[in-house]
Amino acid sequence: MNTAAPTPAGAGPFSAFERLVAWRYLRSRRKETVISVIATISFLGIMLGVATLIVVMAVMNGFRAELLSRILGINGHLVIQPMDMPLDDYAAIAERVNGVAGVRYAIPMVDGQVLASGAIGAGVGALVRGIRGADLARLSVVSDNIRQGSLDGFDVSEGVAIGQRMADGLGLALGDIITLVSPDGDITPMGTTPRVKGYPIVAVFEVGMSEFDASVVFMPFAEAQLFFNLEGRAQTIEVFVDDPDAVDQLRQPVETAAQRPIFLSDWRQRNQTFFSALQVERNVMFMILTLIVLVAALNIISGLIMLVKDKGRDIAILRTMGASRGAILRIFLMTGAAIGVTGTVAGVLLGIVICLNVESIRQFFSWVSGVVLFNPELYFLSQLPAKMDVRETLSVVLMALGLSFLATIFPAWRAARLDPVEALRYE
Repeated sequence: MNTAAPTPAGAGPFSAFERLVAWRYLRSRRKETVISVIATISFLGIMLGVATLIVVMAVMNGFRAELLSRILGINGHLVIQPMDMPLDDYAAIAERVNGVAGVRYAIPMVDGQVLASGAIGAGVGALVRGIRGADLARLSVVSDNIRQGSLDGFDVSEGVAIGQRMADGLGLALGDIITLVSPDGDITPMGTTPRVKGYPIVAVFEVGMSEFDASVVFMPFAEAQLFFNLEGRAQTIEVFVDDPDAVDQLRQPVETAAQRPIFLSDWRQRNQTFFSALQVERNVMFMILTLIVLVAALNIISGLIMLVKDKGRDIAILRTMGASRGAILRIFLMTGAAIGVTGTVAGVLLGIVICLNVESIRQFFSWVSGVVLFNPELYFLSQLPAKMDVRETLSVVLMALGLSFLATIFPAWRAARLDPVEALRYE
């Protein structure tokens, strides 16, 4: 004969009875308007907090990825500089470094600061980069974004390639003459005189990074050597590698291939302050925006405490009918968790929608307000980027769910500890 005691009502993990009661508590009634409003505010707070976190993290990831691709698309991952003697054997060194496994290509460069002027406006500071035509074609960030003209025959063109923003600022177009003034000019009995020379514009590029589009001038390598009094020499050799994060493993092979004393620096050293600032800002924004979700979780606590107080008689009746303390605990855990889960899911969906349309949203608000949001004059990029990271999004979801579940524990514990006799006595 079976002598086991009958299972009390509501026993078992999240039984149908517990889910039914939790669902009824979530449904608003006229006399529970305040509780319903608090639950709605909690839901909206978690949704907006999760969506904001996802969007902000995606935009900052997009910033880093775009800046990294553009900065490293124009500047080398490793830079070779001479130490004891001028870099007059640049061609041989570049050829040897090109043979190192993991190196994509090595490009000799001549760099110099100049004052550039055109048809209109005052002169602007610019960086002239002397480069061979074949090497410039390898820089896909530039060669794939030519807006006017062509890089064909660049070495013998005796002209220069400039950015679109520089062309617009100086009122220049394809075929116009840009005047470059270098302080490193000719030495005369009266002292050093600046070198002034005009060059026709043979190409206009737009890489999408305002700093480069407004300040970089590409000049044929031989012409740059003459302009900066560096005949037969290069200033640096910029090495582009297959994996920028693996430059440490390539330092020794590149130094060995140079076969002479060199000073070697990598992209992390040259941009350390900039990318470190981005990382710090990203971490601080994550902590600050987490407070939105935390405030919403605190609203869950207040809403559930009010619900427990309002449902004291119902809880007492359920206890007298056989519902265990565990059942009462699970009912209120489900009630609070439902707000957190639905708010988190809604926040993830909203965040994904915004990330996929962030540039269109920016343009819409710029049109509505009449103000240029994300002005390229102030920022490095001309568009608002967004790149979602799966692990980062998952961490946001887990954080929101964790805070939501933690917020339900105390009110649910109070409901489970409620004495049915005391609750019915004061009703």
